[in-house]
Amino acid sequence: MTTAENPSKKPRLDGEAALPELPDGPVIYNQVVLLGDSLFQFCTKVSDGFCFQGALQDLCVRRLDVINRGFSGWNTKNVVRYLETIFPPRSEAAPRIEYLLVLLGANDAALELDTASQHVDEEDYRSNLKTIITHPNIVAHSPKILLVTPPPMDEIMAEKVDKEKHGRACRDAAVSARYSEIARQVAADVPGTVLVDLHAAIMKAAIAATPDLDDKGLGKAGLPLGYPGSIRGGLEQMLPDGLHMSGQAYRVFFDAVKEHIGPFPEDDEAGFVLPGWRKTNPVNHKGEKIYED
Repeated sequence: MTTAENPSKKPRLDGEAALPELPDGPVIYNQVVLLGDSLFQFCTKVSDGFCFQGALQDLCVRRLDVINRGFSGWNTKNVVRYLETIFPPRSEAAPRIEYLLVLLGANDAALELDTASQHVDEEDYRSNLKTIITHPNIVAHSPKILLVTPPPMDEIMAEKVDKEKHGRACRDAAVSARYSEIARQVAADVPGTVLVDLHAAIMKAAIAATPDLDDKGLGKAGLPLGYPGSIRGGLEQMLPDGLHMSGQAYRVFFDAVKEHIGPFPEDDEAGFVLPGWRKTNPVNHKGEKIYED
């Protein structure tokens, strides 16, 4: 019996032959990887109506997957030790890392106290950053590497948060600023590395939100925001506990990052791993092709 003789069986649609070919094997989405400490681990959360990882995934949706490898409390020494576990040798059957964002140093800059254990000295921090971003298992992916400076430190608030356990702030604003400067230097020293100056971006936003600063953006006693003897100013909204970022600060971070990802054309399916719906459904119920390639 032919199709025409069997009304229960619909005829093959005219446009079916024009459908996109199915992938040969499993579909692989390449990756944007976020490597760091709690500042990346916590960026999955919605705060002040904003989620950094969600915004980044939205920017890359259907083209790249955003993978979170943030480890709360870790320093660069910890990452170097586990680096080959986190990033095994490159395999052609596995996704390629197209972008690697590295944000480490807030814990390295912790002070050497009897009650703390995260400190990494400045030269080891420098060396560890270079080891991470030049490791063969990472270089094999040929990623665009975005090296992010640690954000500023609000030592005024940290003093309150840390006093009970440590008897004082376990991080120093001036010391933390030196680690941000080292990250800048490493980005300049390693060819092809893109610097994302999160320290400068958050300070700029905090200064803009703080009235009555001098013409250099300094507070009381001519000191930067967050330094003992100065004021918290806009850092109060950016760094609620003195260290971790608010949703407002993550928005500043995202604005600093997004210009280095893509660009992806708006309202254009170019780069989609799997085709858009007009290509997968090009014909109407009558078998008429209503969407062109």
